Amino acid sequence: MTTTEVRATCPHDCPDTCALLITVTDGVATEVKGDPDHPTTAGVLCTKVARYAERTYHPERLLYPMRRVGAKGEGKFERISWEDAIDTIATRLGAIAARDPQAILPYSYAGTMGLVQGESMSARFFNRLGASALDRTICATAGLTGYKYSIGAALGTDIEQFQNARLIIIWGGNPIASNLHLWTRVQEAKRRGARLIAIDPYRSLTAEKCHQHIALLPGTDAALALGMMHVLIAEDLLDHDYIARHTLGFDALAARALEWTPARTAAVCGLDANEVIGLARDYGQAARRGEPVAIRVNYGVQRVAGGGMAVRNIACLPALVGAWRHAAGGVQLSTSGAFPVDRVALQRPDLGCAPVRTINMTTIGDDLLRPASPAFGPAIDAVIVYNANPLAIAPDSATVMRGFQREDLFTVVLEHFQTDSADYADILLPATTQLEHVDAHLAYGHLYMMANNAAIDALGEAKPNTEIFRLLAARMGFADPCFAETDDELAAQAFDASHAHAVHFDWESLKRKGWQKLVVADAPFANGGFHTPSGKCELYSAAMLADGLDPVPAYIAPYESAASNPQLAKRFPLAMISPPARNFLNSTFVNVKSLRGVDGEPYLDIHPHDAAARAIAHGDMARIFNDRGSFVARARVTDKARPGLVVGLSIWWKKLATDGKNANEVTSQRLTDMGRAPTFYDTLVQVEKAPVTVS
Repeated sequence: MTTTEVRATCPHDCPDTCALLITVTDGVATEVKGDPDHPTTAGVLCTKVARYAERTYHPERLLYPMRRVGAKGEGKFERISWEDAIDTIATRLGAIAARDPQAILPYSYAGTMGLVQGESMSARFFNRLGASALDRTICATAGLTGYKYSIGAALGTDIEQFQNARLIIIWGGNPIASNLHLWTRVQEAKRRGARLIAIDPYRSLTAEKCHQHIALLPGTDAALALGMMHVLIAEDLLDHDYIARHTLGFDALAARALEWTPARTAAVCGLDANEVIGLARDYGQAARRGEPVAIRVNYGVQRVAGGGMAVRNIACLPALVGAWRHAAGGVQLSTSGAFPVDRVALQRPDLGCAPVRTINMTTIGDDLLRPASPAFGPAIDAVIVYNANPLAIAPDSATVMRGFQREDLFTVVLEHFQTDSADYADILLPATTQLEHVDAHLAYGHLYMMANNAAIDALGEAKPNTEIFRLLAARMGFADPCFAETDDELAAQAFDASHAHAVHFDWESLKRKGWQKLVVADAPFANGGFHTPSGKCELYSAAMLADGLDPVPAYIAPYESAASNPQLAKRFPLAMISPPARNFLNSTFVNVKSLRGVDGEPYLDIHPHDAAARAIAHGDMARIFNDRGSFVARARVTDKARPGLVVGLSIWWKKLATDGKNANEVTSQRLTDMGRAPTFYDTLVQVEKAPVTVS
């Protein structure tokens, strides 16, 4: 027997981007473990990725190209050759492109976060084709836009500093489930005496282990940040020197914060005024004592109407108290902005010959049903889906399904498994998993460039995304030499080695070691140097004003709330959020039986008062509905959900859910205040006992 150990990287949409060691015996991956030498991974993997080999060798892996033989959505296919598959796709796309290439749409997101298997060869292909561009907004763009208005770039506190903080606020996240290696350091800080505060409508696993849980109403985070500012200013818990040197617009902010008394803030957020005051004092007084205070704000905050503004407001707080002076102080939303990714080299936008229209992936349901018009352009005639599962993850799922059911829509899906979206494919292509291909990775939760080496040969006839798009490019006659570049040649272009952060980047060296830390300061804004137009933390943003937004931190109420729409709230009185289930990652891993079996079926957490008012007992089947649709889940009566809130942990494949539907039946396609992002957590519903028990 021959046994080797291969360096790899977790590809999934998680800030931890773990360094992996793959044990391979006689060509078979027998173990996936964390690299003990990688400072953030530290040898520990989440339950999901520890079972990655189970996913790669899953008996339901797609191994051969297939053609649909049943109705769309029925999931009936026949095996075909790669030559037949590529010929069919190229012929159909060629005919559509001859009319208008903008009728062709790529649909992809973070099924892999890899810079090679994500958007490199695929982007080159669609640029050369002249297809519509995809606005990839489904996860993070609202928060990132708001954060950048304040800070200037997606930079913040290094994960490797959090254990040194004395106060940590976990705002809108559940790191036990979705940021495990941050939680390890937060726990170490707790052992050293740090105070932990969770701000979340739901008492998550993380909130249960914090010293305090502040259960505000969904979509009111911006108001809570303004209330904190009011107290900080009123009680002079400020770092006046830092404000004077390194911020812009304090007077305008102070005038706005004056309006947000603790009483007003509490009324909007569904809290007690003392919670607002206590939170601000904990934060400001710790900073006044010279202690590092850190905020980990996560993307749950930004999935509401005013989500971008909420993150902007939170990002202003550290500058007010001088938290950035400390390496363990400040705020982290994402570290992705530290990585000098050379997207121009990878994606070759110069291959396109004219400006093309952009389709927002969040509104794919409406856009697939939209007819041609001068304003919209051509109807969408073809969709190529890769690294995504829109039938499960896109909002307003019934509308999305109607779009993909169109008989005249040509759909190609690149996948590992026959997902909800794969069932609607005309041509279904088998893609390789992370163990079977080469890739390069950045991270959005730490500061290491990462390499992924192929550990095993591709199973069956599966091919990397890059190779599939190379074949399509060749078949369509795209002769530019860039389409012949290998995956290693692509990876060698991933990072700009002339940039100070990546001055030592060399792909061959990175492949051997597996990871390399960027060259960045421990305390990035200790002396200012923000990446905004002014070089300061912009409490007043002229850029926001130019973009038609309020330039000063503000509060934007949810679309669906008693304050914004009282008539709707009477009909649908419960707010619903659908955060990630611990053993799923978006819709990935749902089909891994050992992980799905932990819960077994979709659940809805509902407060005892709300359950009693509806005669729903623990374990009953509940129907959750609004005007957009409905789904069924088993009720868990628990005070983890605050009164007026229900929580449907997600995202289930619809075909594996109790009634063939998931939480996105009731979410909307409305967009956030900035960043054109979805409002998954801005959803009102009614809940009733299901008329028929579903087993």
